[in-house]
This record gives sequence, C-alpha cells and structure tokens, in this order.
Amino acid sequence: MSRRSFWGWGLESDEPTAEQRAQAAERASKRYGVELVSPPVPTDASLDLRAPRIQPPAALAAIMSTDAHERASHAYGKSYRDTIRAFHCDFPNPPDVVAFPTTEAEVVAALEWAGETGTTVMTYGGGSSVVGGVEAPDAADRVLSLDLGRLDRVLEIDQASRAARIQAGVLGPALEDQLRPHGLTLRHYPQSFEWSTLGGWIATRSGGHYATNHTHIDDFVESVRMVTPAGIWESRRLPGSGAGPSPDRMVLGSEGILGVITEAWMRLQARPVYRASAGVTFPTFASASEAARLVVQAKLWPANCRVLDPVEAGNAAGLSGEQALLILGFESADVPQGPFIAEAVRIAREAGGQVADDQVIVSDGSKEGVGRQGAVGEWRNSFVRGPYGRNLTAGLGIVGDTFETAITWDRWPAFDAAVREAVRDALQRVCGGGTLSCRFTHVYTDGPAPYYTFQGLGRPGAELEMWGELKKAASDAVMANGGTITHHHAVGRDHRPWYDIQRPGPFTEALRAAKKAVDPAGILNPGVLIDP
Repeated sequence: MSRRSFWGWGLESDEPTAEQRAQAAERASKRYGVELVSPPVPTDASLDLRAPRIQPPAALAAIMSTDAHERASHAYGKSYRDTIRAFHCDFPNPPDVVAFPTTEAEVVAALEWAGETGTTVMTYGGGSSVVGGVEAPDAADRVLSLDLGRLDRVLEIDQASRAARIQAGVLGPALEDQLRPHGLTLRHYPQSFEWSTLGGWIATRSGGHYATNHTHIDDFVESVRMVTPAGIWESRRLPGSGAGPSPDRMVLGSEGILGVITEAWMRLQARPVYRASAGVTFPTFASASEAARLVVQAKLWPANCRVLDPVEAGNAAGLSGEQALLILGFESADVPQGPFIAEAVRIAREAGGQVADDQVIVSDGSKEGVGRQGAVGEWRNSFVRGPYGRNLTAGLGIVGDTFETAITWDRWPAFDAAVREAVRDALQRVCGGGTLSCRFTHVYTDGPAPYYTFQGLGRPGAELEMWGELKKAASDAVMANGGTITHHHAVGRDHRPWYDIQRPGPFTEALRAAKKAVDPAGILNPGVLIDP
C-alpha cells in the first residue's frame, strides 16, 4: 500500500497531479477574479526536520521509528492550519520518535519508557484530528507519537448480544471489512471514516452515521479498556449499569489525557436490508429547519435527517442555490421502511417542502443504490470526497474552514442570524468578502447540530494569521450566543480557549485531579482539555 501523505488527506497516491491542481487554481481564479498559480506539492526531499532529541531504547527499537517521513506524518492532524503548515514543510516541533506497538504489552512498555525519560506522549489515532489534537506543545523537549495502527483486529464476536471486542487502532474500512462476513456492522461513519480509528472515535466522542437517535460513538460503547501510566483501566462489560459515575463516560471524550485506549466492546447491528430515501426541497433554510424539527420530534428516528441551506445545496447537491434541501433516509435489517419515510415526507410537505412521489425511493433489498440518486446522491458523493478537496487548493492562498456546534430549537433562529452576521463581518474585514454556508449534521428532539463552512481569498504568506482571525470570530460568536464550542470535532488545542469558558469550574478541578491520579507525571497529551 502507498504511504500516507505527510501533508495531504489520504495516501501519497491520492495526492493530486500537477494538472488537477492547475485546474483547481483556474477555477479559483475565475471565482475570485485574480490569477492564482498552484505551487508544486512537497516531497520527502523538501523535509528538513530537527534531529531526534531522544533515541528508542534497544528493547523497543523494533516498533519505533525516527524516519523523517513518519515523523512529519505524525506531527499534525488534518485541519486547515495543519495542512497549510505541512504543505510548506513547516515542522518546528515534530515528534522525535514514532511508536507502532503490536501488542498491549508494548503500549505499556512505551508508556513506561516515556515516563522514565520525561517524554511527552501524543496519541495519534488515525491522524485525522481537525482541532490540533495530535500536535505536541511547543514546550515539549522530547516527544513520542503513539500510533496504534497495528492493533487493528476484531478479536471476538458475541452474536447473541450483537457485540464485538475490537482493538482500538483499526481504521473504519478495515473494521467494517472484518464485521461484514458475520452479517454485522458498527454503522458509525464520520466523514473521516477512511482515516480515523475506533480508539480515536471513542477518545473524541465522534459523531457518525446516524443523524438522529444514535448520533455519537457513545451510544455503541459497551466497555472500554485503557492503559494509563498508573495501570489498566477497564470497565465491566454490561448492557447498562447504575453503579455510580460510569468509568466509560470518563474515557469518552478524554482525548488521550488519561490513557491510551487499546480495545473496546462495541454494540453492533445486523446489516441493513430495507432502505428508503428522499430529498425534499424548501424555499428557505428556515422552513427546511422547521421540517427537520417536526420530523425528529415525531420520533421516527431517520438514519439521515440533514438540512442543507441554499448555498450548501447548490455547492454539494447540485441544486440551483435558491432552495434548501432536507435529506431523509431510513434503514433497517428487519422492518420495511416505506411507512416511516411516507410519514416523514408527509410532515415535510405540510411544512412547505416539495418532493415528487417518484423521488421517494423505497427498497426491500432488491434495489441498489438507495440514497445515491439525484440531489441526495450528489450530496453523498460530495460528502465522501470532501476531505480530499483541500489537497487541490493547498498553497493557493485560499482561507477556508468549518466549525460545528449545537443549540436548542428555541434559540436556533437567533443563534444562526448572530453567527452568520459575525462570520460575514469577519470575512469582509479579513478577506474582503467570502462565502458562508450551513448544514445540519445531526438533529435532536431538542435542537440541531449546525455545521458551518466559510471561505475567502487570503494574502500570500498571511493565510494562517487570517484563518486565526476568522476562527476566533466564529468561536466567539458561537459561545456568546449559547452554543457549544464543538459538537463532534473535539476540543484539542484549537478549541481550548473557548472550552475553558464552557467547562464548569468545579469540573475543571475534578478532571485535573483525575489526570493527576492516572498520569501523575503529566506526559499524556499535555495541554489538551486542561493544563496538568
């Protein structure tokens, strides 16, 4: 298999050709009315990393690497800021050593060595963090990146309980490949699915496939096993428990500061057979949002219930840019879905939506490609390929990113108006204008999880400074208007200033005490979530 790209999303073989990048530059030039030239992509020959400040011990040398490509690949995640810095080979503090343990015992040994030598340990997951979650702090004077990619097996399957014991380093596609022969699926598909791991999903409380009901990885966790510097942390495997605060709930969202997740028992499902899908258009984003609220509060629990504003629907679903789109999808292994989507479509139409009867697709398993036709299919393809888009435009000077949050329905209209005003003002001030769009990634009975995308033209060499201004304006607006700083992207380093505001003071001390108990030397992901 081709190696991972050290600067872009995916493998080196996924990096765009010079012709593809030139075509992207031409499109961007027309869009912004200026001539943009695509620079060549960096290669290993472009890397000039600081020499490792520590060498692997002989006992662990077989699972550790100081190779420049590996160190560069493990220095950053895949946020806008990460991609720009990596594209320009800006690696001021790369990890000194990258570890690839093949057993839990080797994870334990790596943490013991790090503790003895005062080495900072950054847990890597799949390297898809978009919030600075895998980047070492500047003050760290020796850094180990811990990559569990070789702990990638489904170890045990319990068909009666529909659960499996799974190693934490498995990537999404490999996990599903191992479950498929058993007729089972985890059914958790974040946009980073291709390059994110089970352990990373748990550590960051990943949001996945289901837009309603089972929205986060939390809903699928039965028990978790984690290695900490103070010992093994493992919860009892149970369908539920009221025995005090849940140990699993403390691991979920801990972002690597308490320990290294090595395996988990996960709740599974039979693979879907019955499916139904429809794309309902609305004259406004507000009316589509209201329809989504009515559908989700009817507790029909569609697997897909996403709303795209007119800009998002035009860019990602092939619509005119004048209409909003509500995407509805239902699925089940056992129950025909026709009556469910019929009721959801009825609710959406009563709210002002339009969809032709022949565009409501229902399958009993005999039809292929349900949810892959028309505007719904256009959006799906755009969503799946979305992370690769930045590979085409890196180095052009374009400044763009996403931010996501959640808010209750009663505050949603005012919240959306305030956030849009703040970000548009910032785009005008920083970039001289730009675009802003929004979609719902998940919908709850008490509120939506809106996901915003912004983009503008930057000044050469000033992209990161401009991005920082836009990111701050967006984050300030989200917090000032009552939202959460993150719904599913995690906190990392990028969201720390706002998480510090959102987090209750006594909880800060409780979390700090927990970290001191299991990581007394403070070597695990220091600066993420809290300061040691």
